[in-house]
Amino acid sequence: MNIKSNEKKENSAIELVIEVGAAEFQAAIDKVYNRQKMKINIPGFRKGKAPRKMVEKMYGAEIFYEDAISLAYPSAYEDALKETGIKPVAYPQLEVLDVNADGFTFKATITIKPEATVKEYKGLPVTKTEVKVTAADVKAELKPYIDRASRLVSVERKAKKGDTAVIDFEGFKDGEPFQGGKGENYSLELGSGSFVPGFEEQVIGMKAGDEKDLDITFPENYTPELAGAAVVFKVKVHEVKEKQEPEVDDEFAKDVSEFDTLDEFKKDLGEKLKIRRQEQADRDFEAAVIDSLIEKLECDVPEAMVDYRAEKMLEDYANRIQSQGIGFEDYLRMMGMTIDDLRAQSKTTAERNVRSDLALEAVATAEGIETADSEVDAEIAKLAEQYKMEEDKVRAIVNIEDIRSDLTMRKALDLVKGAVKKSAKRSAKKTDDADAGQDGAEEKPAKKKSASKAKAVEEEK
Repeated sequence: MNIKSNEKKENSAIELVIEVGAAEFQAAIDKVYNRQKMKINIPGFRKGKAPRKMVEKMYGAEIFYEDAISLAYPSAYEDALKETGIKPVAYPQLEVLDVNADGFTFKATITIKPEATVKEYKGLPVTKTEVKVTAADVKAELKPYIDRASRLVSVERKAKKGDTAVIDFEGFKDGEPFQGGKGENYSLELGSGSFVPGFEEQVIGMKAGDEKDLDITFPENYTPELAGAAVVFKVKVHEVKEKQEPEVDDEFAKDVSEFDTLDEFKKDLGEKLKIRRQEQADRDFEAAVIDSLIEKLECDVPEAMVDYRAEKMLEDYANRIQSQGIGFEDYLRMMGMTIDDLRAQSKTTAERNVRSDLALEAVATAEGIETADSEVDAEIAKLAEQYKMEEDKVRAIVNIEDIRSDLTMRKALDLVKGAVKKSAKRSAKKTDDADAGQDGAEEKPAKKKSASKAKAVEEEK
């Protein structure tokens, strides 16, 4: 392999012209010949026994060139990257310039990471949500436990919203029953919205033993057979049941939790809810900081870099689906999507991720942030413990430099988030000081009034 030229181009591209010599090319041709010879028929020779020279004489010397180039160029390309120290961020564009028996020359257009800067990344205008949990929130957390402990009791009255009606029903379109429109002893919670619009509302008011015809018009976005159709459902109510909730007290808490009192149970629900909300608030804050940082990014992001990241995301996603025993094409059909739909979604996320990485790397560079080998080792140890693997096996799987880069970007993000919080505290302190100043100004007359009153009392004495 010989690098004939190394030229920097626009849009973060480098153009290498790489020459593969005769020895490497002929070795590749030999490999191709040995792979294909069993498929070649030459008169006078048994299949697979015709010498390479004879095959080339009959079919032309170029018969193996295309496959040999495909076999030889990857290692030549990798060697060229090592020699030049170029780190691609996308798939290269390759073009064969010349080929003959003495070798071939190809051009590789390589996309590299663009230069990026972020200005004014300290004190970004991002507000973090203050997490609160109210008594109403705790009550809402308690409701699923109450619902699970509730029971349905038969009542002799008209059905109302929230009741469960046990019904027989059959639907008719133009006087004829239609498929899927019949059910017997079906328990329908009134107000649940589980039936076609208008059905449950008309059952409300019926009681056990009542029969009724319900006029229903199916929505336009329903199945093609019934979309927009006017139908009649014949309904008979067998039973009306109401939900009876348990007494929410200490005994209830003992039944549904590990706590002895209702207050302890509610306190635990509130604390867990606050933790969940805090975690979500932290995620939202981090996402908002990254979005704000991206807005400050000054960089021309190469399209090829985004496409490459999107393709990698798509490959990872497909691998995860297939690891669950589902064919990726089958999965797409089930989801009603095409590979192009998923690729478009991936590209949107990929562009944000690329810009985020570039912005954080720019901050790390500006701040001189680095990650030591000991920190990488600690991260590998953490991964080994998490996945119950030996550290050597983890090292064999992961890319060490990717881990180093991730840790560095995490430090940069923590720095930016910390600056946002400090800025918010300073703003809050200024507001408090201003409020205090106003309060002080208002209090002075009051103090003067108190002094006058004290003097008056003294004079009175």
